[in-house]
Amino acid sequence: MRQLNLDQLRTLIAIADLGTFSAAAQALHLAQPTVSLHISELESRLGAKLVARGSRSVSVTPAGAALVERGRRLLRDADEAIEAVHRQAEGRLGRVRLGTSTGVVIDLLPQVLEALQASHPGIDVEVSILGSSEAMERLAQGTLDIGLVAVPQPPLRELVVTPWRSQPMMAFVPPKWKAPRRVTPAWLATQPLIFNDARTHMYRLAVEWFANAGHAPRARIELNYDVAIRSLVAAGYGAAMLPLTPSTDEAWHERVQILPLSPPLTRRLGIAHRDKGAMDGATARVVEVLHQFKQR
Repeated sequence: MRQLNLDQLRTLIAIADLGTFSAAAQALHLAQPTVSLHISELESRLGAKLVARGSRSVSVTPAGAALVERGRRLLRDADEAIEAVHRQAEGRLGRVRLGTSTGVVIDLLPQVLEALQASHPGIDVEVSILGSSEAMERLAQGTLDIGLVAVPQPPLRELVVTPWRSQPMMAFVPPKWKAPRRVTPAWLATQPLIFNDARTHMYRLAVEWFANAGHAPRARIELNYDVAIRSLVAAGYGAAMLPLTPSTDEAWHERVQILPLSPPLTRRLGIAHRDKGAMDGATARVVEVLHQFKQR
């Protein structure tokens, strides 16, 4: 059996979506006899009836539905392959896959994307919510282009991690609690706590901060969504340790107490990507814009 023809597959999907041969022909800018030929050749190649013709509309058979479902993925993969060639060739157009945590997406990434849109409107950034470890793994596998990750990270071959930003960690305490002006591990360890998810770098950072002072508290709940953690703190459910983001946290000062830690603790972020020789032009442009927001 010969390989599937993607044009014929696209025709079948258009018929499934639009319900008639004529509508599919119009959408695909094909003559209606060409649409009919695509389907007959596809059915002949597969040895299965794919569409059922009615008096006014056409429906796909169970075999056709199975092919349509998988065909959508095949066409998407084909489009991504073509897009990858265009990104490499043109540099200013294309899609860049970026992974980072929810906190970075909410607090830091919007201003970066705004600047990128102004300077390189042809570049589309696809953002995935990922922990730092998963982002590094996907970078190594080639399924991610850029990761905004907590540092330090274990070195991985052909990956580059450069410093980007630093954020002081703060104690977020319910508004009605009596808290010291500077929050120590000894005081915080006795309070109900909300930690980040145990798989995150922020969790390990907090645990090490307590451990260095001889404490090992347990959390009431672990989450991986900073806004939800802040909301639980505001509701009095517990205290948390989160990075300070002045632009976002101004609105939270009225709902929670945001207090410095003693000893101080800092979360550091880096830009992770493949080395320059393996980066396409669109990814390089996004990295350049990210560096514009690097703390000096």
